[in-house]
Amino acid sequence: MIYTRQQLEDFEDQQLAPYGIRSKNSKGRKFPEEEADFRTRFQRDRERVLHTTAFRRLEYKTQVFINQEGDYYRTRLTHSLEVAQIGRSLARTLGANEDLVETICLAHDLGHPPFGHSGEAALSRLMTDHGGFNHNTQSLRIVTELERRYPDFPGLNLTWETLEGMVKHETDYDISEANEFDPELRGHLEAQIANVADELAYTAHDLDDGLRSGMITPGQLDGIAIWEIVNESIGLRKTETLDDLTRHQIIRRLIDFETTDLIQSIDRYLRKSGVKSALELQKLPYNVVGFSEDMYRRNRELKDFLFANLYRHYRVVRMSTKAERVVSELFNVYHSTPAVMPPYYQGLIAERGLERTICDYIAGMTDRYAVDEYNRMFSPDILP
Repeated sequence: MIYTRQQLEDFEDQQLAPYGIRSKNSKGRKFPEEEADFRTRFQRDRERVLHTTAFRRLEYKTQVFINQEGDYYRTRLTHSLEVAQIGRSLARTLGANEDLVETICLAHDLGHPPFGHSGEAALSRLMTDHGGFNHNTQSLRIVTELERRYPDFPGLNLTWETLEGMVKHETDYDISEANEFDPELRGHLEAQIANVADELAYTAHDLDDGLRSGMITPGQLDGIAIWEIVNESIGLRKTETLDDLTRHQIIRRLIDFETTDLIQSIDRYLRKSGVKSALELQKLPYNVVGFSEDMYRRNRELKDFLFANLYRHYRVVRMSTKAERVVSELFNVYHSTPAVMPPYYQGLIAERGLERTICDYIAGMTDRYAVDEYNRMFSPDILP
């Protein structure tokens, strides 16, 4: 049996909650297109994101540990996939549009530069007087301007709802600038789910990578409430070492506890709000997606621990210092001598301006490419 787009849209009507966004009700695309026969609008958006060059490059962009440090640590690509998995689970349970949530989750880090937040901080500083830089805005630029895959328009021509969800992506480390996307309205339910899926994923998986690396030890986590609760639930006694199987069990149970809390908490918020449509939800004076008060405090305690003991670990700080140097020196040499950039980027200077062109070039680099380019530019033993 073949399911047409019309039938898939009918399935959405049957399955989604009243405040879930129907793809058939999308505000559409900037450039009119004939829609697919066998995919909804949001499914089409998802496939367009997956096929971008920017998405493939995430495989070699830092989450916490740079790619050269080992094959098992998260990258921006694996992080995005894990965010999408958590987001889909939440959306499916709560009656939100799963395809829209997945698309936002997959696209949310497209604009991240090499070396994670260290690379972003360097570019932000270098671009202070030239329009600034943050990876949220860069992600939007990628899908609306920088990806060139279609003859009739720049970017991917994604739906309004996908773009709004990307623009209104907010976590502790991401700030939203939604001036062109109804800034008086909160993110729709699907955007809010993508936001919390991102926070849940990076907290649990950074803990996992930190334990695997040995930069943090189980003993350091003694007294952290959620750690104690998880360990008690699996019958784990205090220990200074963890085998891989036990570590996987801990992280899996942590994610399960937090997703269960989210589902129950979101359901309470939704019932209390009484909203009957996506627009009513966006007009609320508060987000409906969030942890219970107890879980929020426990999660906050764990994040504070990771900041102090993993993100500020001397090995991570050393790598951050190197990243700052690589990004800054590449930017400065391109700025002083634009002719050393590839011809394609030199050709964009008249259109975008010198600083923005350099920024786009560096932001698109993988960790590996940035290091190689740095060596080509500054090592006398390596040919350009």
